[in-house]
Amino acid sequence: MKINHITTDLNNKREKLLEKTKNYLLNHKLTGKLGELHTKPKLAEGVGKIGLILHLYRFFLFYPLAIIYMEIVFKISVFETLFNSGLFYMILFSTSAGLLLYILSTFFKRRVNRIISIIITASITLIYIVQVVYYQVFTTFFALFSINGAGQVLQFWREILNAIGKNIIPILFLLVPLIFISAFGNKLIPADKTAWSMRGIIASAVLFIQIIATLAVYSANNGELSTRFLYSEAIIPDLSVTRFGMLTTTRLDVKHLIFGFQSAEEGLPEEESFDAADETDSSERGEMALSTDNQVNNPAMDSLEDKDQNTDQNTAQNAVRSNPQKAENAYNVMDIDFDGLIAGETDPEIQSMHRYFKKVEPTRKNEYTGMYKGKNLIFITAEGFSPYAVKKELTPTLYKMQQEGFRFTDFYTPIWGVSTSDGEYVACNSLVPKSGVWSFYVSGRNYMPFCMGNQLKKLGYGTKAYHDHTYTYYRRDVSHPNMGYDFKAVGNGLDVKKTWPESDVEMIEKTTDEYLGAAPFHTYYMTVSGHLQYSFGGNAMASKNKELVKGLPYSEHVKAYLACQIELDRAMGELISRLEKAGVAEDTLIAISPDHYPYGLTLDEIGELAGHKVEENFELYRGIFLLWSKGMTPVQIDKPCSSMDILPTLSNLMGVEYDSRLLMGRDILSDASPLVIFSNWSWLTDKARYNSKLRKLIPADGESEATITKEYKTAIAKQVNGRFTYSTNILDKNYYAEVFKER
Repeated sequence: MKINHITTDLNNKREKLLEKTKNYLLNHKLTGKLGELHTKPKLAEGVGKIGLILHLYRFFLFYPLAIIYMEIVFKISVFETLFNSGLFYMILFSTSAGLLLYILSTFFKRRVNRIISIIITASITLIYIVQVVYYQVFTTFFALFSINGAGQVLQFWREILNAIGKNIIPILFLLVPLIFISAFGNKLIPADKTAWSMRGIIASAVLFIQIIATLAVYSANNGELSTRFLYSEAIIPDLSVTRFGMLTTTRLDVKHLIFGFQSAEEGLPEEESFDAADETDSSERGEMALSTDNQVNNPAMDSLEDKDQNTDQNTAQNAVRSNPQKAENAYNVMDIDFDGLIAGETDPEIQSMHRYFKKVEPTRKNEYTGMYKGKNLIFITAEGFSPYAVKKELTPTLYKMQQEGFRFTDFYTPIWGVSTSDGEYVACNSLVPKSGVWSFYVSGRNYMPFCMGNQLKKLGYGTKAYHDHTYTYYRRDVSHPNMGYDFKAVGNGLDVKKTWPESDVEMIEKTTDEYLGAAPFHTYYMTVSGHLQYSFGGNAMASKNKELVKGLPYSEHVKAYLACQIELDRAMGELISRLEKAGVAEDTLIAISPDHYPYGLTLDEIGELAGHKVEENFELYRGIFLLWSKGMTPVQIDKPCSSMDILPTLSNLMGVEYDSRLLMGRDILSDASPLVIFSNWSWLTDKARYNSKLRKLIPADGESEATITKEYKTAIAKQVNGRFTYSTNILDKNYYAEVFKER
């Protein structure tokens, strides 16, 4: 009996010793003794030596395969495609990232390593799920800077739940790696810590793959928006996610958030002008075919004779430099001594900005300059507004304003990274938002002299701003007072009925008495009644106006959207009525533009309103800009323009002193060449449009590929680059304070 007990004990110890020896040799040493190992014959015979290594080290494959899998699910879910030029880079970067995460999961024994692996996998999974849901709601990607306002985003919990419901299948697929590591981690993860020698091998593999991927990226430096440019000099989420994957884009976002952009000055234009590429006369460049009383423009104006552009541009710049006083009478410029600023500046980046803006071609004053000088101005950013909401029978006030005011037939409202806030920022400041941050909030610490509140306040105007939702949302409590406004919203002085969304009509009723008694006045409104979600069950404004749209031939969501826009129309009707009663309707200019297109509708639903399938890169962003004053003669403007052009256009009409060289938009009513730029660096002019996703140039109607030269394409691309780069620098460097610090 005792002998049997001893034998059993020896056998147990023998089995434990064999197990430890196997782990030691295979999991740590990887020596040639593998062949001598007594292991399960079936496994050894079936997979051989290499197969045995892979079997025992299969955990190192988990993270790379899991990340590549989630990237595939994500791309199919968001972009409805997988195979493109970025697949190669995505696999390389995902593999190196996965192997690095493997190293982080090998410093302890199985139990702790399993917990670490679950936490890491859950964190990565959360990134993908958050981005899928956020993109569903806002049609843009979530920037890490927005974590500061995550609590505010959660106010839209209904929309978030709806987005989760619409994406439940891809979300479940994204959860597969987390479920797998949770269920099979004990079998997948080795029992003991991994030796440093093994970590060294994996670390070498990480370094090697990362070097190969980086070399491949830096060698791809051909054409506009090259792979190298996207990786090292700019964060353009739509393109970056497509080219590198979501996880790498997140890493680049973290890098840029911490260290800023490493923007190369090389390749940026020396002067902001289309003249180097466009070989037509300046009168044709700026020809916008103005017509009155709704007359169609005269096409004969397009046949003007070609001339050398550089002469015209140099004349403008030389006039400003040689005789600033005389130039101010002809151009919208201020007396800025850029040469003196350059000489006295020690910061090379600010010096570069001085040189750049010194060479920007200013816009000419024109017949509309000062048309509303001394008059009142009401400037409105309308939530989710679009040209599809303007219908004679449904929204008669908006229709009246469109038909009787300035009518912009080719206007665009691009969407930017921070949705509504960036839409406001562009319209109010004529600057490109910086990717990855809340530009409007950040601008609250800067000197912003050109926004209408500050410009008109120094002329003695009463300047007020209102928003019928929470006053701290997007930190408007910081940005809007900095624009020169006495700002009121829900929570700091504006008392409106608590609904979702709130009523624009009620906001007008509660605020007009605060400024109509004083003249002159300038008032800014940010509306909310047009906000998604467009349904009759969860949207108070849609429910309120449901009866007015029930007979329309549209789906329920589209009818709900129009019902929300009816509230805006009624608000404008109430506003105009009060202006008329106060006797100032003819002395008040009203400007209305959207913050973004109605992304709460699907593309198919927008197609219902448009009457056809909507093209996604350009047509989707066709917006509307209403510019109206009672009794004015209607004017039609047919050249391309965008929300970035609103501020200089209003500044010119109001006759205020501003410097057109320091803004990224252009006075639409001037002879400046049109340029519309989009967040993914696509662009559109009167001659062509460039699709950055397809990297394809498309001539405008009436133009041919032969007339759009390579030089033209390059010149426009450089200008787009310049506007993005120097808008960021203006924000980061508080540049206007540098220019006007002695004023």
